[in-house]
Amino acid sequence: MQIRISWPAGQLTATLDPTPSSKALAAVLPITSTARTWGEEVHFETPLTLPREADARQVVEPGTVAFWTEGDALALPYGPTPIARGEECRLASPCNVLGRLDGDPGLLATVRSGDPVRVEPVHP
Repeated sequence: MQIRISWPAGQLTATLDPTPSSKALAAVLPITSTARTWGEEVHFETPLTLPREADARQVVEPGTVAFWTEGDALALPYGPTPIARGEECRLASPCNVLGRLDGDPGLLATVRSGDPVRVEPVHP
């Protein structure tokens, strides 16, 4: 499944894996939210409350689409966060991995805290 994430200065698509969390996200799309930034990570609240999956991870690759269960939010890291060790993408706590951004995750640097964000399915 593919989704589109858009904000005033740009957009990216992402390919989601068939996980319980990504299926739950797909069921509530489209959603709109307000972006927050934390170092080189963009996150925003969703209407979902999901349990942490067994393979949840705290350190992920840039461009990972993750669900932060403690904040009911999507987390989109594209570089180091304030708690990173070196150049890693370290999330606030272990998150469910939903998939990966298609294209350059560095485009997320154009998202400003407070920007409106929309997530919608991409239909072929």
